[in-house]
Amino acid sequence: MRLGINLGYWGAGMDADNLAVAREADRLGYAVCWAAEAYGSDAPTVLSWVAAQTERIDVGSAILQIPARTPTMTAMTAATLDSLSGGRFRLGLGVSGPQVSEGWYGVKFDKPLARTREYVEIVRKAMSRERVTHEGAHWTLPLPDGPGKPLKLTVHPVRERIPLYIAAIGPKNLEQTGELADGALVVFFAPEHAEETTLGALRAGRAKAGKDLDGFDLVPTVPMAVGDDVDALANLFRPYTALYVGGMGSAKQNFYNKLAQRMGYEKEAAEIQEKYLAGDKAGAAAAIPRELIDSTALLGPVERIADRMQAYADAGTTTLSLAPAGFTLDERIANLRTGIEALELAGLA
Repeated sequence: MRLGINLGYWGAGMDADNLAVAREADRLGYAVCWAAEAYGSDAPTVLSWVAAQTERIDVGSAILQIPARTPTMTAMTAATLDSLSGGRFRLGLGVSGPQVSEGWYGVKFDKPLARTREYVEIVRKAMSRERVTHEGAHWTLPLPDGPGKPLKLTVHPVRERIPLYIAAIGPKNLEQTGELADGALVVFFAPEHAEETTLGALRAGRAKAGKDLDGFDLVPTVPMAVGDDVDALANLFRPYTALYVGGMGSAKQNFYNKLAQRMGYEKEAAEIQEKYLAGDKAGAAAAIPRELIDSTALLGPVERIADRMQAYADAGTTTLSLAPAGFTLDERIANLRTGIEALELAGLA
């Protein structure tokens, strides 16, 4: 199992620290540095900045939002980043959510699975430098009855096949991800519930493609906090968990809430969402069971974190992407080093 670092969103006031964290992760031997985007910083600009100032670590988008770009634009971006970084780019894609897709990009959030399938097909074709033609429900290339003609990418990526990941939560999306992608980007992944929440669906998708999970990169992003008081450390992530389980989406369409339900927290998930959407964010955070946070994060002294890393590895994780807590650069760097120490203590390095 390899380690990654997730920088999250740029522009949160710790940008200079984020670059220092990426460079330290590079020095320590972390496998990949991920950057996210929503409706603030864009991932490609951040990743090009990080790639220019690191040497070995891969840079990955977690995620590039499908409604933000045409598929051929995404292929251009991926090929350019792969070329500039010397073959260190990983392309992570995701449909985002209805609020961002429709409110920020003006793209209808309909048929996300079919849209993703078409998008991946076009991106793959373009990155392989085929002449791009496509006739589908969402994209037609070239447009008919006009001057357009089939074109092929002029940039040569360093690698013949840039690794492609899809962010997936729900069972149908996970199954399609297993079928189409080289890896899955997941969150709120609990090793104890891996089979029913994640692995079963991924395995079914791989079987559709005539493959198994060998060589497939399962990448959970996992919050981490180091210390002796596990209860206090868990409390650090209550606002984060409440935001996703309670407020990330509408009352009828919240993928994270449904995931918590599949983990056995049906009653608690309903209460968290009800309070959050009513404006009681503190109440929503207080309603989160500590066990839910503990099972989806790395908390405690290094020995406890090492035990949990072993559980993640046993549950099929191949790249464990850390999101270390800390308000200062020293705290974040210390947590990075603890991640490596725990990995070695678990015998997984």
